[in-house]
Amino acid sequence: MKATLAELVRVYEAAVSTLKADIAAFVKNGTLPPDDRRADRLWTYPELRITYRGVERAAPASRAFGRLEAPGTYVTTVTRPHLFADYLEEQLALIEAEYEVEFQVTRSAQEIPFPYVLEGVAVGAVTPQELAAHFPSTELAMIGDEIADGTFQSGEGEPHPLALFDGLRTDFSLARLAHYTGTSPEHCQRFVLFTNYHRYVDEFVDWAGKQVGSDGYVALSGAGGLYLDAPVDNARARLSDTAWRRHQMPAYHLIREDGSGITLVNIGVGPSNAKTITDHLAVLRPEAWLMIGHCGGLRDSQRIGDYVLAHAYLRDDHVLDPVLPPEIPLPAIAEVQQALAQAAEMVSGGGGANLKKRMRTGTVVTTDDRNWELRYTESAKRFSLSRAIGIDMESATISAQGYRFRVPYGTLLCVSDKPLHGELKLPGQANRFYEEAIASHLKIGLISCDLLREQGDRLHSRKLRAFNEPPFR
Repeated sequence: MKATLAELVRVYEAAVSTLKADIAAFVKNGTLPPDDRRADRLWTYPELRITYRGVERAAPASRAFGRLEAPGTYVTTVTRPHLFADYLEEQLALIEAEYEVEFQVTRSAQEIPFPYVLEGVAVGAVTPQELAAHFPSTELAMIGDEIADGTFQSGEGEPHPLALFDGLRTDFSLARLAHYTGTSPEHCQRFVLFTNYHRYVDEFVDWAGKQVGSDGYVALSGAGGLYLDAPVDNARARLSDTAWRRHQMPAYHLIREDGSGITLVNIGVGPSNAKTITDHLAVLRPEAWLMIGHCGGLRDSQRIGDYVLAHAYLRDDHVLDPVLPPEIPLPAIAEVQQALAQAAEMVSGGGGANLKKRMRTGTVVTTDDRNWELRYTESAKRFSLSRAIGIDMESATISAQGYRFRVPYGTLLCVSDKPLHGELKLPGQANRFYEEAIASHLKIGLISCDLLREQGDRLHSRKLRAFNEPPFR
């Protein structure tokens, strides 16, 4: 298995080096690439192939992934094997321990698009169109989520998919992540918190700055060039004011060397942003992602600052309807729900009936209409039938994406206003709420990540696995 990983690195690096050198020669002298580059597949991703003939070494474990359901050949292409080294080693080790298999690495037929190797290559006045005439370019028809969405069909005798995302889809998302978050994909951690207000960023960065050097955390990275490798107080003072102008969804990463730290992304407002960022983070195979943001309370008994633990969703976000119809239920992930509830109990200092005074569990409406209040008379019956207790614009989208991409998900919101009961988000009231609620709300999310980290394989529920599921998590 170690030899397989080494061969993935060798084939990938050789392809990237060849493609870079050929581009550099073309830019410098107009030299056209040799004809054998495509014929010999010298610009292509490595292909990882597993052959299984039906013999088990040991009874397969009951976990939700790392399973070969039928004899045959399983194939995927791989990019950036150094970035995914720990993930690949884990997946291959699980399969090798339980099945008699053969691993093989070859050059695939899938070419690496030139935009993904241009780092360090000066292209001068050469246009992308000129490069695309001679080198592999991004063919959108070849990129998609057919495997994740269950629409991929293997022909008779063709290999089965080994992973949800191939090299081309992964590179597409890695490039988009850097663009949207303003940070390197290498810094993204496996436990992800999403929020929809910048004040959570200030609180997270201050807290994270103090954690560097303890509990396995080695650095704090963030949009706008933030990078701390030693603990500091008041780290928010080092945040760049230009991050929001240059990056749509800035991210901040409290890094552990094994990648098990915490990433916070401020996705802003709306289901489109929520879909965009989760489409791309999914290729990094997070252990879990959680929405920790604000919502409108829909019940008179709720108070500003109360918590809403989403147990179900009324999906009026619409952005995923073509790939995941709204009538498809999103199951609550028990391990995530328990972690959020336990963390809320730890932070609030009360459990049982006392916690119920601060936290309601129920249905959250996610809408794509920021001014839904203006159409409330049309929505009231639907909200009442759903027994909804909160409304926002991101939570159901994030959870639906977790369902699509097999990433455990959960939502804990904080009531910032009660529009149906005359408690609107007025400026003075908003400031008092923010000051009092944000620190404790964020702390619940952070403790939840610690609790989920302890779950290990148990976190990955079989509720998220489809028919004919690829073996890799």
